[in-house]
This record gives sequence, C-alpha cells and structure tokens, in this order.
Amino acid sequence: MKIGAIFPHQEIGSDPVVIRDWAQTAEGLGYSHILAYDHVLGAVHDDREPPLWGPYTEHDAFHEPFVLFGYFAAATQHIELATGILILPQRQTALVAKQAAQIDLLSGGRLRLGIGTGWNYVEYDVLGEDYASRGKRQVEQVDVLRKLWSEPVVDFVGQWHRVDRAGILPLPGRQIPIWFGGFTDIAFKRAARMGDGFMFGSGQDANLEAYAKVCACLEAEGRDPDTFGIEAFLNYQVGPDQWREQVQAWKDLSADYVSMRGMALRGQGEGMSSPQEHIDALETYWNVVGDLADD
Repeated sequence: MKIGAIFPHQEIGSDPVVIRDWAQTAEGLGYSHILAYDHVLGAVHDDREPPLWGPYTEHDAFHEPFVLFGYFAAATQHIELATGILILPQRQTALVAKQAAQIDLLSGGRLRLGIGTGWNYVEYDVLGEDYASRGKRQVEQVDVLRKLWSEPVVDFVGQWHRVDRAGILPLPGRQIPIWFGGFTDIAFKRAARMGDGFMFGSGQDANLEAYAKVCACLEAEGRDPDTFGIEAFLNYQVGPDQWREQVQAWKDLSADYVSMRGMALRGQGEGMSSPQEHIDALETYWNVVGDLADD
C-alpha cells in the first residue's frame, strides 16, 4: 500500500515557492502521490433554491489541477499526480483528454485521473454545462476519453458527443487510469461497472461503510476486486493516536493507497494557521506511519 498527501488547497496560499516546497517535501519524505481537488468556481450559498449543500463557498481557494500538475511535473521527479476528484461533466471532454494526456506525457506517466459529478450547480451553469444530466454524461465521457487516448483518429457518435474523425495527438502512450469518487450508491455502482478504482473521501467510519458497498457492487458486476483500485482519505485532525491505526486498517483490506488530508473538514475547527504548518505536518505524519508504506 502507498501513502500520499492531499494538496491543502484551502490553506496553502498562492506563493509558488511555498507550493513547490510542499510538493518537494512530500516527494522527499517518501509520499507516493499528491492528490488535488477540483473546483473552477466558488459560489455564494445564501438565498439559493435549491440550496447549495456542499462544503465550499466563494471564500475557498482552489488551484486548477491540470495547471498545478504541470508545475509539479517540472518541480518533482517521480511522485504520482492524482485528481481527487476532477468534476468531469462540467468540463469539455476532448479538452480534458488533451490536458490529461499532456500531463501524463510531460510527467513521465504519473497521472491518475479521479473523476466525479460534483454538487455545485452554480458552477455548472457558469461553465455552460447541464447539471441535471451530469451522471449519464459522465458515463459517455469516460468512453470518449478512453478512445481519444488510444486511437489517433476517433469516429464516435453518442448522445452528447460527436467526434468526426479527429484525434488529440500526441497520445499519452497508455490508458490513463480513471478512478471514481463520490458518496452515493449510484456513484459506487458506476465505478464498479466502468472504473479502474474508487477514492473514498469521507471520514474513516463512512469510508469503511462505502468500501463495503463498492465491494458488493463489484461482486454484482462480476469483477475481480483484486483488479480494482482502492484509496481512502485519512484526516490529520484525528490526531497521532489514530493515524497508525487508520492506515493499518486499510492496509489490512489490501487498499492500494491512502492519502493524508491536512485541511480541516467541517466540524474539525479552523485547520492549520500557516502554509509552513502544512509542510511540517507532512513530516510529522510520515514519521508515525511511513514505515507502513510499501516500497
């Protein structure tokens, strides 16, 4: 099992030197991957109908993951780069295929694309995409992505896509892994049907519950769980007494990855007070759990 770190987008700030230092510290310590969240826009929650239920508002900062990963690809040597998750249906599929292929090529094959459908309908509206059809469109998007990554010329007709004998050269040279994220039964079923893995993004108890559901979905699809990837996000704020126990629990389940999340979730306080604290937390956490990572 490999141990990664979630990029602390809300609390890291915008200093490129600090952002580089965080990534290089993670790689230098032995973390296997950097995982980044995705939101193009934040929105005011007040006076919305239907209500916006998600955790982020106009006050939360997000660095665009593909641009960020281009920076990290140049600033690091071998650490993997994973989106966790990219809100795929609010983005143009062919452009995502092109951007992902470029990151994978320029990083030497280090990209893992985690995708989901998101919750912020305002963001969809601003980007000119339909919120109501996002789940069904995502299914077709995955098909289109895989074709664009493997065929120099694609001829595809779907419900939402028409690719008329066109391609994205240069090709990435492999099928970039597509993992799913989410919190609903339909997300679990969709991942089991067509995904390469799943990212569990809640707290430990909820993640373990969701893991059991995904396993049941894999069984229903007739898929071998050993060929399906598992990643769990683990919260730094639970404290050192639980860090090792939580990592070991996922190792016992033969998970492929866990990722340390330094940002505070709702109900966990204000989080860390400076970017340097996030850099220091990488070492603090690694010193407790790093020996559980596989080489």
